[in-house]
Amino acid sequence: MNARQVSAATLGVALMLLNPGYAIPQGFAGLGNTAEGFASPRPGMQFSFPTDHGSHPDFRIEWWYVTANLQGEDGAKYGVQWTLFRSALAPKTANGWSDPQLWLGHAAITTKGQHFVSEKLGRGGVGQAGVVAQPFLAWLDDWEMKALPKPGGDQLDRVSLQASGKDFRYALDLSATGPLVLHGDRGYSVKSAEGQASYYYSQPFYDVSGSLDMAGKTVLVTGKAWLDREWSSQPLAADQTGWDWFSLHLDSGEKVMAFRLRDGSGGYTSANWIARDGTPTVLPPGSLEISSVRSARVENRDLPVAWRVRIPKRGFDVTTSPLNDQAWMKTTTPYWEGPIIFEGSAKGQGYLEMTGYE
Repeated sequence: MNARQVSAATLGVALMLLNPGYAIPQGFAGLGNTAEGFASPRPGMQFSFPTDHGSHPDFRIEWWYVTANLQGEDGAKYGVQWTLFRSALAPKTANGWSDPQLWLGHAAITTKGQHFVSEKLGRGGVGQAGVVAQPFLAWLDDWEMKALPKPGGDQLDRVSLQASGKDFRYALDLSATGPLVLHGDRGYSVKSAEGQASYYYSQPFYDVSGSLDMAGKTVLVTGKAWLDREWSSQPLAADQTGWDWFSLHLDSGEKVMAFRLRDGSGGYTSANWIARDGTPTVLPPGSLEISSVRSARVENRDLPVAWRVRIPKRGFDVTTSPLNDQAWMKTTTPYWEGPIIFEGSAKGQGYLEMTGYE
């Protein structure tokens, strides 16, 4: 949802802080609240690019979400996250401080021994943050994801990415080697047995090059990245307490997007098997099986940091391991997110996000 959906967990908190009349949260971070007055996803919607790379202010929540698995010239492995969230107090835009659009940014670098995190909060209507579809630009203060010239290509085919925080900074170039991928029913991604849904697509085929700066040390890096785009107004059911989300780059060149949304009855699962040429095979609910194989003590809580991930219909059975057990996002609403490797019936690397373990 990304079911990563978003670590837009924080968006629910921002709504409550900035709008005292906001409803008591239902589901994780209020993402199960009803969204009267806002647009709702419907099956059969035809995406239009580059327009849909931009903002959809008639929907309540939205995000542009990048994760990258990198290797440095020093031989070490790294992970990078860059996320811009939009949340609306009302389904409209306006000039100045009356604009009801809220913007939130998360950035992180993960190493084997450290996890650097930064968070920004901004308002729409005053130039501080926003997204333009063409030429593509997503920004919050000096953080930005920006289209780089590529004649005849999609606006997201080649982008630059930059962010900074206390003791860290990164600047990356991302170049797509495959197409955009729609999840669910041609981009209509169901999130619960009750039918909550979002519009959801990804660019999982980025090659990456650039540099990381951590505590004054600069490292040149290369690797792979994954962009998730998603928007909705009520993506969760009221009893869904969080999610476990995986983006997996197989050494074969195939990709897997998989998530479980946890509820009182066990959870709602979804998975998309993406061929090397970008052809998706969306698997029916229940095709994904995940179970914890190791927990760690993280910020005074026990978290399942290593997982067995199975898709029996594809003969897929792997065990994941984190680069750093302590990849805890100390943000307004905290969550775990970091790079992983996996082995078993396939080998590769990817990212794991876990929310609601508080």
